Amino acid sequence: MLSSVGPDKPWLQYYAPGTAHAPHHAPKEWISRFKGKFYQGWDKVREETFALQKQMGIIPANAKLTERPKDIPAWDSLDADHKKVYARMMEVYAGFLDHTDEEIGRLIDYLDETGQLNNTMIILTSDNGASMEGGMNGSFSEYLMLNLMPAENVSFLMSKIDELGGPMAFGHYPEGWAMAGDTPFKLYKQWTNEGGVHDQLVIYYPKNITDQGEVRTQFTHAIDIVPTNLEAVSYTHLTLPT
Repeated sequence: MLSSVGPDKPWLQYYAPGTAHAPHHAPKEWISRFKGKFYQGWDKVREETFALQKQMGIIPANAKLTERPKDIPAWDSLDADHKKVYARMMEVYAGFLDHTDEEIGRLIDYLDETGQLNNTMIILTSDNGASMEGGMNGSFSEYLMLNLMPAENVSFLMSKIDELGGPMAFGHYPEGWAMAGDTPFKLYKQWTNEGGVHDQLVIYYPKNITDQGEVRTQFTHAIDIVPTNLEAVSYTHLTLPT
């Protein structure tokens, strides 16, 4: 972090954790924090997320939620075993994400303790929308999909439910959770709909950004990040596009 070569010069840390790309893995204690948190199912979670996005001003107050894709079953139409397996897969995903959030927090704490936080630009984003590659049932081993093999059925997944998220699994959640993860947009990773390509972008830079929790609505592309970084460190040895 503090460069031994030039401690007074700007530095760049590219931090790319595996979360929340498949396979979904997390320590058991982190998965257990979310036990029972997703039994309401993907339709309800999607509605709750949509309402919260409006409340936070992330989407317009008059926005309308896209329809559930026809190939994804309504949560209420599923039997008890399907619900149990699917909910567990989302608990694993949530534990995976929460654990990574904790590790990001450790990095930010270090910056604070070393007096660098207020002069550090932190950019948080992801590379695509939520992934539907787990298929309709999710998977204990994503290698099946990668090798064009038939997916496991729910009976098999039930027999492995306690191993999901552990070292013997290479799992992924069902397509319905990818739908919920891409709220309010349509479809998923590998699709050109906004659910596949429209991602969050959070920028923290208290030296120049004094607003607290403001939401920006202008169009932004990933190619804007490098010029922004260069401008922030007053790099003047090349002409930036206007």
